[in-house]
Amino acid sequence: MCPPADAPDRRTVDATVAPTSARRPRTAVPRDRVDGPLTNRAPLCDTGRARRLAVTARAGGVRVDSHTGEPIAIVGMACRFPGAGDLDAFWRLLEEGRNAVSEGDPGSGVGRMGLLFGDHDVQPEACRFGAFVDDIDRFDAPFFRISPVEAELLDPQQRMMLETSWLALEDAGIDPAALTESRTGVYTGISNDEYRMLVVDSSRPTAAAGSLYALSGTNLNGTSGRVSFVLGLRGPAKAVDAACASALVAVHDAVADLQSGKADLALAAGVQAILNGRIYELRAEAMMLSPDGQCKAFDASANGYVRGEGCGVVVLKRLSEAEADGDRIWAVIRGAAVNHGGASVGLTVPHTPALIEVIETALSDAGVSPADIDYLEAHGTGTAVGDPIEIDAAADVLSRGRDGDRPLLVGSVKTNIGHLESAAGIAGLMKAALVLKRGIIPRHLHFHDPNPSLDWDSLPLQVTSEMVDLPPRDRPRLAGVNSFGISGTNAHVVVEEYCGPSGPGAAELGSAAPELAVGVSLPEGVAHLPLPDGRFGPRPTRFLPLSGRSEGAVRELAGRYLAWLGERPGEPLAGGAASEPVLSDMAWTAGVGRSHFDYRSGAVFSDVDSLRARLTELIEGGADLTPGHPGTVAFVYTGQGSQWVGMGRALYETEPVARAVLDRCEAVFREVRGASLLDVMFGRDGATGDLGDTAWEQPALYALECAVTALWASVGVRPEVVVGHSVGEIAAAQAADVFSLDDGMRFAAARGALLSGMEAGGMAAVFATPEQVAAAVEAHNATSTSVGLSIAADNGAHQVVSGPVADIETISERLGSEGIRVRRLNTAKAFHSALVDPVLDGLDAALEGVET
Repeated sequence: MCPPADAPDRRTVDATVAPTSARRPRTAVPRDRVDGPLTNRAPLCDTGRARRLAVTARAGGVRVDSHTGEPIAIVGMACRFPGAGDLDAFWRLLEEGRNAVSEGDPGSGVGRMGLLFGDHDVQPEACRFGAFVDDIDRFDAPFFRISPVEAELLDPQQRMMLETSWLALEDAGIDPAALTESRTGVYTGISNDEYRMLVVDSSRPTAAAGSLYALSGTNLNGTSGRVSFVLGLRGPAKAVDAACASALVAVHDAVADLQSGKADLALAAGVQAILNGRIYELRAEAMMLSPDGQCKAFDASANGYVRGEGCGVVVLKRLSEAEADGDRIWAVIRGAAVNHGGASVGLTVPHTPALIEVIETALSDAGVSPADIDYLEAHGTGTAVGDPIEIDAAADVLSRGRDGDRPLLVGSVKTNIGHLESAAGIAGLMKAALVLKRGIIPRHLHFHDPNPSLDWDSLPLQVTSEMVDLPPRDRPRLAGVNSFGISGTNAHVVVEEYCGPSGPGAAELGSAAPELAVGVSLPEGVAHLPLPDGRFGPRPTRFLPLSGRSEGAVRELAGRYLAWLGERPGEPLAGGAASEPVLSDMAWTAGVGRSHFDYRSGAVFSDVDSLRARLTELIEGGADLTPGHPGTVAFVYTGQGSQWVGMGRALYETEPVARAVLDRCEAVFREVRGASLLDVMFGRDGATGDLGDTAWEQPALYALECAVTALWASVGVRPEVVVGHSVGEIAAAQAADVFSLDDGMRFAAARGALLSGMEAGGMAAVFATPEQVAAAVEAHNATSTSVGLSIAADNGAHQVVSGPVADIETISERLGSEGIRVRRLNTAKAFHSALVDPVLDGLDAALEGVET
């Protein structure tokens, strides 16, 4: 349990147990079966999917800065494990204590086991059991722009990595498309090349292009490279083969590169696909596999492991940057270590001194004591030799300084989903992160009679044979994760519960919605502004954008959202104020944390019921989903006459980005004028000005227009063209980065004050052609004794004339008598006329010192 101390409230929603954006529906894409050498032998892979909230990737120049020792945040997670097609299903499987191992009939041609062994007469009983993912033969190649020919020869491990990496990024709230050219690294633990064996052994003729695809599609090193290529990533891309320790070693390497500054974001993963029956038989014949098909870790009946497959990906980021960006953080990696057993009694036998050393090194790297570890996610394969060695080593280190009434709690995910071999470490890490996030340790299965090789009475540990709460502490709770490879590599990672930001700047996180911290992307001119930390009112309406690569994909995605809403009628989502953070988070994430494809739709809604209605309408075909392409975006900034008391107040109360800009403009205005602009804009008690006065109106319009520009930018909408009318030209120039927000505000305040001091005048809209108005003005000025009238604006269908009040009244009467409509504007000044001439020198002076 996180301490209730002074740490600020993180203001996030638990994405595993509450209906937050991290649990929202995945991007819908059609499911297509891929034919290949495995067809009619064993199935391949599943469909591209997606998830969660927004952050702008740091892309660009090479960095040489070091972040040695900085903790690393897990900001995104996704998986496809046996019995669990996604992260939510994985936690439900653990929480419910389910066993994903299945029994098949080798040689029957039915099911994975039946297909895996063909009609071969398999002798070892262990070959009847396995833990498999669903639909491994399905992959949406067009989603990743992969041709059918290449997809046929693409290892299912590469397919799962593509899909699960996409999911993990969306779980992190990162639009995968936004990472192009970024220093994002991909680190994959992988050691199984069974698909390559099938491709090489295939008797099907292979064209020249197919030969190249057979190499690139089945190389283990291509797994990380494929993800980097498809997403356009420029960071390190590594495939790590350390046998069963591969995935956790990949995590270790990713952490090291983030801490050394070699990468700014990292995808660390493990993947495994079971595709070749002969490899299964070899393991069984070597007495590695359990004849009764269960990983009975630490039990007296432990007799080997059961093979499993799957893929898990975590998105890693330096903690300081994750907090600055307002990321949802699953857990924090405090330390990691890797070593080898050296010249022990056997290559495949764990070496106790090496296991002790790797745990000690990871603890030292984390800066924590052995007694601080609350939970150990053990390697726990369920072998008669390995289990006692692991427990002895863990107890040797983690018992030091530990109170007798606070035993180390131990479990292993292998009892649920089998041994995923090269992906085992990532499954253990993800389970540990979920345990810390949820505060619950799921039941460790198949533990009935403790292994008699161990003196359990003297061991300060407890195998969690029943689901238990993770004991509360007066500090963030800690877990250790073990992963050991059959060739002697050992890895240990120390993971810490995340309790919220602390230290300088902790209160400068933004909020996309009430009680939800997010990262935003702001224009250059306002990117330095601190986002306010405070409570914001509910938005009256929201917009949920939906997109896909096909019309069916969009409607399927709408269906996923609708199903997601219907799954939790008893939760806060069902209505009332408590649903506001969830709905706002969902809409925000869909806008800024998702890739947007050519087929697009959306739902404008105010509450759960209206959202359900809009989604139902879309699913039933009530919207045109013709594909479109983004056009040129232009912003037009208005001049005077559009203001009203209270303008911008709703944005200020509900949008942190708008508030940040308005607060900065307010600060600059107070420096210049010594009074509050926002009091006047919002009509607050004690306001010292009149919004109808040019001295207040013009800076108010500038401030609001800049705030709206920044708000659009925060959701990814930036203009390619800006146009401003009158005072709106100042905001347009600031949007174009001609000058800073502060300089623009000073000039708008000075301009408003100067023009407020002008001689009284008037303006009128004339609904006539430019030629008619020009002739009327020329005729009037020929007889006028004043400075005369000017055409202030040529607006096409009507024009605006400006000048002394008497002149405006005279021409208005004359044109009216001719049947031409004239409308006086609500202003006491004659802007854009000769009456402005006396203040031009003052305007020039106000521009001095403005940096452009």
